[in-house]
Amino acid sequence: MKDFILPGYVPTESDEQETVFSWANIMELIEPRLELLHHIPNGGFRQKGTAARMKAEGVKAGVPDLCLPVPAHGFHGLYIEMKKRDHSNGLSRHQRHWIEMLQDQGYKAEVAYGCDEAIRMICDYLGIEDYR
Repeated sequence: MKDFILPGYVPTESDEQETVFSWANIMELIEPRLELLHHIPNGGFRQKGTAARMKAEGVKAGVPDLCLPVPAHGFHGLYIEMKKRDHSNGLSRHQRHWIEMLQDQGYKAEVAYGCDEAIRMICDYLGIEDYR
């Protein structure tokens, strides 16, 4: 299931994340724990009213994009911050802070540059093979 990339095209973070979830949905048949993988919708553009309401509801800047609440290898769970595969968008101060705080609390928290890195991290974390 290697993604098809046109020459010169760099997928968006959203494209990369959709590919991770397409893979995970298929792989759930082999690895049921992948059903717990979910997106934390903290980023993206929103209208002022929606953004204010979401902030009041507890949305916080910097929380990683993906969460797999499965303990493994001495960690409480896995968090992944998705970035573009070409490294054109780096971590914000808030994202660095969240990753460090999560690591301090016993979570594995990583940055993935593209879907291939994210899938590799998930496979390594769960101890499964990538059957793409």
